[in-house]
Amino acid sequence: MNPPADQAHAFPARVYHPQKTSLARYLYIHPSIHMSNWKTDRERTSSLSDWTQVEEYSNSFLVRQDDAFNAIQHNDKNRGLPDIAVSANQGKFLYLLAKTFGARRCLEVGTLGGFSTAWMARAVPDDGKVVTFELNENYGKIARENWKIAGVSDKISLVLGSATETLVQYDPKERFDLAFIDADKEHCLLYFREAKRLVRKGGVIIVDNVVRYGKVADPSYQDHDTNGVRDLLKAIQSDDDVDATSLNTVGSKGLDGFLYALLK
Repeated sequence: MNPPADQAHAFPARVYHPQKTSLARYLYIHPSIHMSNWKTDRERTSSLSDWTQVEEYSNSFLVRQDDAFNAIQHNDKNRGLPDIAVSANQGKFLYLLAKTFGARRCLEVGTLGGFSTAWMARAVPDDGKVVTFELNENYGKIARENWKIAGVSDKISLVLGSATETLVQYDPKERFDLAFIDADKEHCLLYFREAKRLVRKGGVIIVDNVVRYGKVADPSYQDHDTNGVRDLLKAIQSDDDVDATSLNTVGSKGLDGFLYALLK
């Protein structure tokens, strides 16, 4: 936020350097230079690389380096997994969310290499459990390797097969506190409805990738995943069982966002 004009002298002004990235274009110089001629924050433009830089900067303070999680990411890359896992700060968000309301049981749809699974498994107590559903058997194999690296294998149960079938058939004795849906978006409404069945009242359901570079809001763009997100949003609009919102995200995983739903 820009300072009031009568206080501008107390803040260092900035000078533009076009050869640097836009976040580094303004360097602090002598405070006698007035700031009123510089663009306001809303007038500046930024690129995806700028926001990735911000993410990395914040992570350097807030997400501690972890040898196990670094090894998981390295293993995913070496084994040729697609680079679509949650980022480190998103994983930390899931961890903090589970910790915030003392989650004992977490549900996940879409395991991939088990990076987000491991974050949630770190959050639940020793007698807690994360149950994760994955279609691809090879992904499940790599995920098991990764959970062993993180030392959380005993807290995780993997269900292999199409979640359109296995999730529908799943009938645990105890409900979940938190659900994270990060699978194909074509069936995300089905996954969401099943998560509602499996999550307790007062629990939370997170659905990832609901912005998709803004394609969801562009009616001219049509594909199965984008239309799947639209179907989910329309269904929630008239769903009195949940209270929900969405948050946009931008950074190393592109321009996207997630849906946060609270079961009433």
